[in-house]
Amino acid sequence: MASATEQMASNASLSQFAKATELKKRIWFTLGALVVFRLLSYVPLPGIDPRALATLFDTTKGGVMDFFNTFTGGALTRMSIVALGVMPYITASIVVQLSTSLSPQLAAIKKEGESGRKKLNQYTRYGTVLLTAIQGYFIAVGLSAWGANAGQAAVVVDPMLFRVTTVITLVGGTMFLMWIGEQITSRGIGNGVSLIIMAGIVAQLPTTIATAFEQARTGASSPFMVLAGFLFIIALILLICFMERAQRRVLIQYPKRQTARGMMQADKSHLPLKINTANVIPPIFASSLLALPLTITQFAGNRISGESRWGDFLITVNQLIGQDTPLYFVLYAAGIIFFSFFYTAVVFNPEETADNLKRYGGFIPGIRPGKNTEVYLDYVLTRITVIGAAYLTLICVVPEIFMPRHLVGFGGTSLLIVVNVTIDTVTQIQSHLLAHQYGDLIKKARLKGGVRR
Repeated sequence: MASATEQMASNASLSQFAKATELKKRIWFTLGALVVFRLLSYVPLPGIDPRALATLFDTTKGGVMDFFNTFTGGALTRMSIVALGVMPYITASIVVQLSTSLSPQLAAIKKEGESGRKKLNQYTRYGTVLLTAIQGYFIAVGLSAWGANAGQAAVVVDPMLFRVTTVITLVGGTMFLMWIGEQITSRGIGNGVSLIIMAGIVAQLPTTIATAFEQARTGASSPFMVLAGFLFIIALILLICFMERAQRRVLIQYPKRQTARGMMQADKSHLPLKINTANVIPPIFASSLLALPLTITQFAGNRISGESRWGDFLITVNQLIGQDTPLYFVLYAAGIIFFSFFYTAVVFNPEETADNLKRYGGFIPGIRPGKNTEVYLDYVLTRITVIGAAYLTLICVVPEIFMPRHLVGFGGTSLLIVVNVTIDTVTQIQSHLLAHQYGDLIKKARLKGGVRR
């Protein structure tokens, strides 16, 4: 049976949406920020010949660059000022969060509350600048080498000047995207960083669909395979929607209390534990970690290829962990499983939950409050996290193996991010509508109370 809140959410109408002025402002702000991101993805880096760049990137089609290019909405192959997207920021966030688990000093900062969170965010920003500078440098030297090797220079300015301007521009672009994401989170609707990634994926979908139909028309691909691919995508979306709504509800009971009629009544509630507690964080974290070494090895390897054993080594590493290789899928799956457990442990603390239940008199039937409740919650959470990690691995890895190359933009990771972010955004919109409805009810109650007096 649906709860009262769910019933009110289902009854939300367009008229109620029209009255929610604050909600409309948030939505317009979010859309405006995403439009700015898409416009920036078409602003190229200074000193690059776009025609030569397109020729150079034709050689990497179907590779790992296509996979990460999907997350940036094509900004990577266009070498725009936001070519790296928010991936360096996500990687820096991973490093900081892992460090808080390993370093007692950072763990103490995390426990300081709001001030500690601001300090950790500042460390994340410093890490973002460092990682973006490193990746930007190797992109600059790699582009210079690729243009020279192809006989058609992609870089039309002095190489040293190009490296300096590229690093500065990419750092500025990534930091500006990070700022836009934070503004969307605080002044808009949904998680800003996730929405930026989703916007990049959605922007690539029309091109992917057109490519699929074009290949079916020209005979490069079987129409039956294209149709089967789209049916497979629909099945994946249904599976994602089902699993993201799945919960393990732990029954919580509170002591009996006397009602207004003198009867003793025991309150019952439940603690909802999502099967996929980590949401889309594991695949985003795993892919961003793989993006750092792959970007460096692909661009730097071509820069110093044939000049030393170091260049040949980088090219070999890129071939071993490139997309469609067994080692890449193993590392990607391992990263998803690791971050599923890690992020679940970050967002849900069984000890803290058990203490809160004990403080308010709640208990799980058959389980003693305190330490036993903590052990039980940890046991249940571990079991459902195994299911959640297996589900994420299945969704993100298996379609990448069997999905046709012309449908790579419709991969499991992309679908997971789009569906999850959409669900989260719609949920937040419903929350704002519910808050507006409750506000109207309170105003009406006050008016009625004033008339009675």
